[in-house]
Amino acid sequence: MRRKKLILVVAIMIGVAFAFNATRALAEDMTADDFKKEALKHITTITVSEAKALLDKGGVTFLDVRTETEFKKGHIPGAMNLPRGKLEFKIDKEIADKNAQVVLYCKTSGRSALATYTLVKMGYKNLKNMDGGWEAWTKAGYPVE
Repeated sequence: MRRKKLILVVAIMIGVAFAFNATRALAEDMTADDFKKEALKHITTITVSEAKALLDKGGVTFLDVRTETEFKKGHIPGAMNLPRGKLEFKIDKEIADKNAQVVLYCKTSGRSALATYTLVKMGYKNLKNMDGGWEAWTKAGYPVE
């Protein structure tokens, strides 16, 4: 009986130690660049020329995840603005169809990569992150509003 209690106590201690180490491993120090690299593993990224072709074809929503101030300074024609900081709270009202074709962009594609990955985790299926973001779009000389 005493041996069974000892084995039980040791098993509990090992379980607690394992849980502590697992939690600690999840709380690793990650930089913003690390988060972006992790997101890029799980999302589809397209070039600005591919995004332009989708814009010309139609039937695709362009989602600008920059701030409202950035958006007001210029954006892709017809794009909707939903800043990344409000995304999880408002996306279901703005884009209810989780099968909608959506191209996300920001200034350089960091925030949009993270936003795209967030929406993937929320069940959205047809998302594309525009590589290079707004800067690449304007550098290519594509239309702006």
